Amino acid sequence: MTAQWLEDNWWEGTRSALNASTGLNPAAYSSDDFFADERRNVFEQAWVCIGLADEVRRPGRLLVRNVGERSIIVTRETADGQDSGELHGFVNSCRHRGTELASADCEISNTIRCPYHRWSYATDGRLIATPRFDEALRNEFDHSDHGLVRVRVDTWGPLLFACLSEETAPLRQWLGDLPQRMAGYHLDEWTERESHRANIDANWKLISENFQEYYHLTWVHPELAKVSRVSDHYRYQGHGMYCGQSTTPVSSTDRDDWLRMPPADGLDKSDACSGRFIAIFPNVLLSVLPNHAFVMRLDPQGPGRTAETCSWLLPPTSARLGDSDFAPTREFWLEVNNEDIDIVQRGQRGLTRGAVPPGPLAPRFEEPLHRFHNMLADHMTGTNRASARVPSGDDPSAEADRRGTRANPSPATVDLP
Repeated sequence: MTAQWLEDNWWEGTRSALNASTGLNPAAYSSDDFFADERRNVFEQAWVCIGLADEVRRPGRLLVRNVGERSIIVTRETADGQDSGELHGFVNSCRHRGTELASADCEISNTIRCPYHRWSYATDGRLIATPRFDEALRNEFDHSDHGLVRVRVDTWGPLLFACLSEETAPLRQWLGDLPQRMAGYHLDEWTERESHRANIDANWKLISENFQEYYHLTWVHPELAKVSRVSDHYRYQGHGMYCGQSTTPVSSTDRDDWLRMPPADGLDKSDACSGRFIAIFPNVLLSVLPNHAFVMRLDPQGPGRTAETCSWLLPPTSARLGDSDFAPTREFWLEVNNEDIDIVQRGQRGLTRGAVPPGPLAPRFEEPLHRFHNMLADHMTGTNRASARVPSGDDPSAEADRRGTRANPSPATVDLP
């Protein structure tokens, strides 16, 4: 039998208009079966963030990542001793008998070698060596027919993505207008300062949803609310597989933690005074301030377990910043993130042990969740999955909507499919 969440009627509350919408059924956060279907229908179909572009910026570095139920490797190509810089992704499996090629990130020089029988591959995936294999005669064996199985990989700004499905639209189409909106930051020039990892006893969607809505700020984040006031939040989302909001302006009246470091060069008037908070579907949360970015990458481990990697990125203006200058920003984010971890874990316990029917969404504060839930529903039901029915969001021709310079809509006006 087909699982109920793969059918359209299971998503009735999600498909309703915003003013009549509800949250997700508790099974979406607690069911092993839902999680298995989600891995196949979402994480093995979508463009999934698997790290930072910096992690594989130079040839000779190999990354190992899980995408859904699959393991992949990522390299940069070298040719004749020269760095070509081309990025490559492959299934983490030898073409001889399927052995795992690597179990963790490592240095490989110019060759990927299978640990079992030492079949070897170039960084572009070509099979280049099969030790002793030609001692046993075979008919019509061609090395070119046995290269590594390719996986699409791409980057945007500081982020590294992979997609297992050949039918899914290219990354630039997936992101929609987000690269244009964020172009003024020149994020591809920002570099990683520090990373922090945590294991969270909560479903990955609860972490993303918590990031997307600002209904909880006053009570869960009293210190954050001083620099990211509820009254200063605006929608910041257009055509693309993302949900966004902006804090305009970022306040320094009570706390200046976010403003102590030098801002990036060349920001326009809006970017220079705002915080942009973007959840790219499905698994990366990007907070961009004038002088730094905080990135959270979510790696689902089970219905109630998520590995979270947090990274701080700094623009070139802070390349030589001392730790005493950076420390307040790091500690501020860790404080906020710990508050979030506590509340989403409580949410997971309530959804698992209580499993009450889903309640109504608050249109003024939780509109991004409605958008996010519809993206999820599209993937789970197979609704135009190949082209990932991309929501249109704000009117891209309306500068006030695009830049968050007028009052929040209440309720928000959203173009829904």
